[in-house]
Amino acid sequence: MDAPGQATGKATGKATGNAGNAAESFPQPQAFGQPTTPAAKCLYVIRQNSVISRADLITATGLSQPTITRAITTLLAEGYVVAREDLARSHGRGRPTTPVELAKPQWMLAGIAVGTKETFLSVFDIRGRTIRESTIDTPVAQLSESDFIQHIMAGLHRLVTGLEHTLLSVGVTTSGQVSRDGVVSAPNLGWEQVDVAAALRYQFSVPVSVSSAVPAILGSEMQAGDLLVTDDADRTLVLFADDSLGAAFTNTLGVHPIEILPTVSDDTLGFAEAAPEKSLITSSILARITEKFPELDPAPATLAQAVALAADNEGVREILDARASALARLTVDLVKKYRISTAVVAGSAFVDDSRAPKLFAATVREIMTTAKAPKMRMIPTHEEVVRSITRAAALDQMLREPLDLVPSDTA
Repeated sequence: MDAPGQATGKATGKATGNAGNAAESFPQPQAFGQPTTPAAKCLYVIRQNSVISRADLITATGLSQPTITRAITTLLAEGYVVAREDLARSHGRGRPTTPVELAKPQWMLAGIAVGTKETFLSVFDIRGRTIRESTIDTPVAQLSESDFIQHIMAGLHRLVTGLEHTLLSVGVTTSGQVSRDGVVSAPNLGWEQVDVAAALRYQFSVPVSVSSAVPAILGSEMQAGDLLVTDDADRTLVLFADDSLGAAFTNTLGVHPIEILPTVSDDTLGFAEAAPEKSLITSSILARITEKFPELDPAPATLAQAVALAADNEGVREILDARASALARLTVDLVKKYRISTAVVAGSAFVDDSRAPKLFAATVREIMTTAKAPKMRMIPTHEEVVRSITRAAALDQMLREPLDLVPSDTA
């Protein structure tokens, strides 16, 4: 499966913070935003608990008692939650308090992580538990855009056939750039302005969202964590380096893709100043190795092959180390610009090259001598990334606007 990429999208909305005494403005995220409506906030908290009282919901969300009552009444009516009458408690005069819990799954949410060689599909219940999953071959070099999408749709049809659940929504992650309307331009897929969302909406007649996979990595962590990031000093950056390169960060609004990455310079890699989205991706590194060592036969076709060659070839090892160092310098620039407290890295640049993570971390700490270096961690496997972004994409629409997804025959 290919690497996640970046996403674009313009919207309105602001978040403020101080960076060098200058105010920052950020657009409202197109995906993986914080839940904002009372119903969304309550559902988010209820999913994290087996049974919860209204009083605890007030504490967790900061909403007033009347607002919580209205939100729970709506969620009950729409079938997202059920009242636990057997656990009702009386506290003197007045009506007894009745806790609530998530309803037994009647709906399912589909997630699709698009890749150049294979695509991962999964369906989840509204708590986020996997109902069924599969991987389908998607050889992008052999398929037209329409055939590729038809292949994905057929795979999803097979996945949901025979299930008693009703499909509520579809969430897609892909490499490349994604507009707010779900139109994808991904060079590694050979896509230019492909309307993936429209094709899937037509086929399944449910709401469809399409996002870049890099923000989805942070979206998955946000979904599993606290309800709201209320401290703007607690920002997390993710840097994904593989066949594509992308970054995103969180603030109090949600997850923001970084559309333009700072340029980097490196003599070993053969460029004075270049866009990292092109210069630091795996294909460029392999091309640099082939250019500098034409005697290699065969030339490395994958990063893993290059790493194996580096065990006996100091020149190849130097190029791989230069990439790790350049990624570290890029990360330091992003940490400083966006006031990042935690940096997460993922992708084959770190997973397939066992030397890269230590060199990367050491370089970040060495550069940031006058500032506090961020906490750093790595997502250790590609499979973990794929499963997490598929779940994040599937759940995102429900967690942000659950009442918008209720089928008309049950609303």
